[in-house]
Amino acid sequence: MKTSASQVRGAVKTKSMFDKLKKVVDCIDFETVSDARKETLQVLIAFISQKIEEGFPIALNFICTHNSRRSQFSQLWAKVAADFYGIDADCFSGGVEVTAFNKNAVDSLIRFGFKMTKEGVENPIYAIRWDDVHEPIKMYSKLYDDPLNSRTHFAAIMTCAHADENCPVVMGCEQRIPIRYSDPKKYDNTPLQNTMYDHCSFRIATEMFYVFSQIEK
Repeated sequence: MKTSASQVRGAVKTKSMFDKLKKVVDCIDFETVSDARKETLQVLIAFISQKIEEGFPIALNFICTHNSRRSQFSQLWAKVAADFYGIDADCFSGGVEVTAFNKNAVDSLIRFGFKMTKEGVENPIYAIRWDDVHEPIKMYSKLYDDPLNSRTHFAAIMTCAHADENCPVVMGCEQRIPIRYSDPKKYDNTPLQNTMYDHCSFRIATEMFYVFSQIEK
């Protein structure tokens, strides 16, 4: 039997969420998260829960090598999930190299119902909304210690194997948490490109919603 995001205790009925995006969230099924994966996610759940219990701010920095695909997906979906469950969390993303927020990843988010504006060309800044209530999140490729991000007392969530293996020290982080995802980049310029970007984004959405659904407020 499907266990959807909206069925879990504590979910906030986000009437302001854009209709197309709301339909995507309604399709999230926690039964698709394996027991092994839940064990991996439990480390992040414990970090967030401890912060709430101790009354400290929650800061999550999702890190991937180029900060162009998986870390961007993770930051945005984590923020939307936190809002959905009424949890105050600051969500960031960064990398160890600066490139650009990949256009295929951006297009996937638009297909899911996010609305955005764009400024710049080489490494454009996207102002992304999931409703008309909250201020948009400004997203672009940047280093994990960019001034926009929290510099101390954050969880460094390593979303790709390369960054996890080649960045042994994340300065300022309180805890390092590997939660890796497969790179949709390998499907660029193939017939499966859009399908696999959407698959990656939706998997991350499902897991971030699962994480925040488990938090006792």
